[in-house]
Amino acid sequence: MSKNNKQAIAPPTVQFGARAFEQSNETILRWLGSSGLFINSRGTNILVDPVLEGFDLPLLIEMPIDVSEIPSLDAVLITHADNDHFSIPTLEKLKSLTPAFHSPHYVAEELYQRIGVEGHGHDIGDEFRVNDLKIRLTPADHAWQNDTKKYDRVFQFEDFCGFWIDTPDGSLWIPGDSRLLPEQLEMPEPDAILFDFSDNSWHIGLDNAIKLANTYPNADLILSHWGTVDAPEMDAFNADPKNLFGRVDNVERIQLLAAGEPYKLGR
Repeated sequence: MSKNNKQAIAPPTVQFGARAFEQSNETILRWLGSSGLFINSRGTNILVDPVLEGFDLPLLIEMPIDVSEIPSLDAVLITHADNDHFSIPTLEKLKSLTPAFHSPHYVAEELYQRIGVEGHGHDIGDEFRVNDLKIRLTPADHAWQNDTKKYDRVFQFEDFCGFWIDTPDGSLWIPGDSRLLPEQLEMPEPDAILFDFSDNSWHIGLDNAIKLANTYPNADLILSHWGTVDAPEMDAFNADPKNLFGRVDNVERIQLLAAGEPYKLGR
């Protein structure tokens, strides 16, 4: 693990194990580092963009759980096919738990081609259920690949998404990696947002992240896409929470969680 002192680094990881997957009467969220999230909503267990191994950059933190320690899983949600969200080594091991995989169509196609899993591909705006959870794909703008010469394929707007999740205990919005879109400022107010504040031209950018936060002044902000990988020269990965203070309304709602630290959804 790097001793990097040029980036903001997340607090020391809180390890968790099989007990975190048990039935309960509440919804608990646990940031997994980077953009990953674990949701246990009254016994329904979902992973979002899990990258628990196979990072292609050195880490600044420890992962909060090993894939082999996950006892059961109802679903995996994947916003897009970048390596820091779409970890083939992680997904290859998760498939033995037979969760339902949900993503945009392109990601579902990649999932089948690369590890033989038939996922559920969706259009932006589609709704589906995982037990008592209602989930909807929200739009995202992140086709950075088209600015490079590395890909033969032209990436489409609909290859990327966010997820809106209604649970029995409150609503969670995961915008995904995205430039700011007008429709992202016209959502109902969620109880919590998995909040990317990377100051990068293919992410939301710091000023627009603050604009989004202040559009929903009562939503808790679970900080993501920061403090995880050793990449001080890559602005997509080295956001600093101190830049939010003094600019975000109701500053007490900033949730600067350690990877694995439990957060209870709802008021």
